Amino acid sequence: MLTCENLLLAQDDFSLRADLSLEEGRTTALIGPSGAGKSTLLSAIAGFFAPAQGRIVWDGRDLTDLPPGQRPCSILFQDNNLFPHLSVAQNVGLALRSGLRLSQRDKAQVDAVLADVGLAGLGGRKPAALSGGQQSRAALARLLLADRPLILLDEPFSALGPGLKNEMLDLVQTKLAGPDRLIIIVTHDPEDAQRIADDVVLVADGVAASPVATADLFENPPKALSTYLGHTAG
Repeated sequence: MLTCENLLLAQDDFSLRADLSLEEGRTTALIGPSGAGKSTLLSAIAGFFAPAQGRIVWDGRDLTDLPPGQRPCSILFQDNNLFPHLSVAQNVGLALRSGLRLSQRDKAQVDAVLADVGLAGLGGRKPAALSGGQQSRAALARLLLADRPLILLDEPFSALGPGLKNEMLDLVQTKLAGPDRLIIIVTHDPEDAQRIADDVVLVADGVAASPVATADLFENPPKALSTYLGHTAG
């Protein structure tokens, strides 16, 4: 379980409070207006933004002061985190060895995970030689190989067209989701949440609310969500 205990994130005139828990085995969407703090909350969980107060706890382990590399999470941003000078296989292999001194067994694992996401035979290409959807698949392959229990997705598919985006969301559910893994995805699109999220955390008016089952939230949206949905529809 991931718990934000009396968490306060603050910078200049921005502040966000979070006092909530998220369970393994579920996919949780963070939705709300632009600038509300969805990505900032994700960055705090990953270790890139220091809280002003409170704690971030994973299965009883206090992560608050740990550097990003010591946290049990993988994060994927909008640009897919792919290094342009490395091949696709090397980008994926970073999940195993940061120095890329890959054994034959390591290379076999890379080939297997690339095949698993539909990129068999493309490991030798540079990211620029791939389509946007293929780059997203490569980034997912690295997450799979890293095999961390906490997956943080910061609108990684927002640049894709609707069909490709849905395809990638489905891949997240079929390949990444599992009983011992928590997936948190930031999205501006309510349809994304309704497609793959078990729960939704509404981030608005300086507060990250406690998670609510996705269907329940959209059937009976609070005022902040109704306002947000009205803006997106307009």
